[in-house]
Amino acid sequence: MEPFCVHILGCGSALPTTRHYASSQVVEIRGKFFMIDCGEGTQIQLRRSRVGFTKIQAVFISHLHGDHCFGLIGLISTFGMLGRTGALHVYAPAELGPLLDAQMKLFCTGLEFDVVFHAVDTTRNQTIYEDRSLTVETIPLDHRIACCGFLFREKPTLPHIRRDMIDCYDIPLSQINNIKNGADWVTVDGETIPNSHLTTPASPPRAYVYCSDTRYMPSLAEKVRGVDVLYHEATYDSSCVARARLYYHSTAAQAAQVARDAAVGKLILGHFSARYDQEECLLQEAQAVFPNSLLAHEGLVVQVGQGK
Repeated sequence: MEPFCVHILGCGSALPTTRHYASSQVVEIRGKFFMIDCGEGTQIQLRRSRVGFTKIQAVFISHLHGDHCFGLIGLISTFGMLGRTGALHVYAPAELGPLLDAQMKLFCTGLEFDVVFHAVDTTRNQTIYEDRSLTVETIPLDHRIACCGFLFREKPTLPHIRRDMIDCYDIPLSQINNIKNGADWVTVDGETIPNSHLTTPASPPRAYVYCSDTRYMPSLAEKVRGVDVLYHEATYDSSCVARARLYYHSTAAQAAQVARDAAVGKLILGHFSARYDQEECLLQEAQAVFPNSLLAHEGLVVQVGQGK
């Protein structure tokens, strides 16, 4: 199975701490690398993760709070110093466009690659990126400013060929793609071998969704139903539920409720408030609602589609 994993670079919130870096992660899928959010310190964490700088082909910014985007211009500058030539695509709320242009004119003149800005409508659920194997959709969230999550979903693949059947019926390699696409096989004796005998079902498509920052949204469960891995902010514990609502954040228990109601495979908690020296209380209250919950931490690599 082709790799599909998430590299956690930072899972803290707005106030800097010595425990966590600001929000950022890299989604690795089928040899492609996409960054979600780019807070301060992202470059250092990218080095530590051993994900090559030159492999990042696009950056998705959820919203324009500094702990999610202050690292972007520095990352672009570094790409220039490393001699990048391939275009970098940036997907973000429209308000970032003019600011990014101004920053680049001041700090990033002479780049040998294009920075292609894509304005994202955070109020709509829509596909904003698509290639042969993947789609990325926006998930509207409820935050103090325009904000959306991102759903990375594999496209369905073709069935697997049964090697024993290929050998048994001496099927030439030139016919493999036809069989993968549903064709039967007719032997030299005129016997028709149904496709179902020649193939096994394809692996189910995998999906990962990033939801930070947001108030608790019961309706979110329907939008992320059945994904393999959900990353959901858990800024506070339940004793701070009023504060969470006031500042448009969620508690760990609320994140777990979304995971449970959506029947996801695994819940990753992140975006922790600086008030916590340890996040074990957040994990405990999430696991009481949704047992397959775990805490994000810098350096964590989460496999998507395993252990669902």
